[in-house]
Amino acid sequence: MNILMIEDNESVSEMMQMFFLNEGWDATFKYDGKEGLDAFLAEPDKWDMITLDLNLPGLDGMSVACEIRKVSDTVPIIMLTARDSESDQVIGLEMGADDYVTKPFSPLTLIARIKALHRRSELVEKSPQEEEDASAFDVKTAHFKMNTKTREAYLDDKLIPGLTPKEFDLLFTLAKKPRQVFSREQLLELVWDYQYFGDERTVDAHIKKLRQKIEKVGPQVIQTVWGVGYKFDDSGVA
Repeated sequence: MNILMIEDNESVSEMMQMFFLNEGWDATFKYDGKEGLDAFLAEPDKWDMITLDLNLPGLDGMSVACEIRKVSDTVPIIMLTARDSESDQVIGLEMGADDYVTKPFSPLTLIARIKALHRRSELVEKSPQEEEDASAFDVKTAHFKMNTKTREAYLDDKLIPGLTPKEFDLLFTLAKKPRQVFSREQLLELVWDYQYFGDERTVDAHIKKLRQKIEKVGPQVIQTVWGVGYKFDDSGVA
């Protein structure tokens, strides 16, 4: 795995370098927001994971995430922040981050988050048989279909553009059980692989971005069940 870590604290970078090496990962470290963005833009297809500090000289983490998302909708981004403000975390997710870790953090916690996110976003090379099966859809309803091998989702045969790994997994979790209501707590456990200790706005932020992308191609299929959570329902699609 090739990791781009944009972090202005050199001590944190040096500490994480040891853990990355222990995992057998290649890591590049940038200590300035603009330098980090330039490193990404120079080779946008190189990176398997980006860890991005919120407070950076040159260009802040929110701006860097926004610029990265203009080039790639799919590269996984984990935001690192020293702030405890829930609004900062939600804004980070809305700007394109897939996950966040609050400082101070355990290196093992960050490694676990990276592995969980990478596991869900990794595109495994297909065997000839898998290539033949690539046209098969794992979810198919009257108006909607999803393919987990190609990581594509269609509403009335129109591709939903630019789904991030977490957005795809969230949509898949809902769509494979149409009309079943999921609480925010359930979605946190099923999609994120770990507890967020009650931070339900993480789900709300991803649902908001997901709905915006669905609405680019057709009617809304993610419904809010007030006081409970969310469900997938395309029965009302004309």
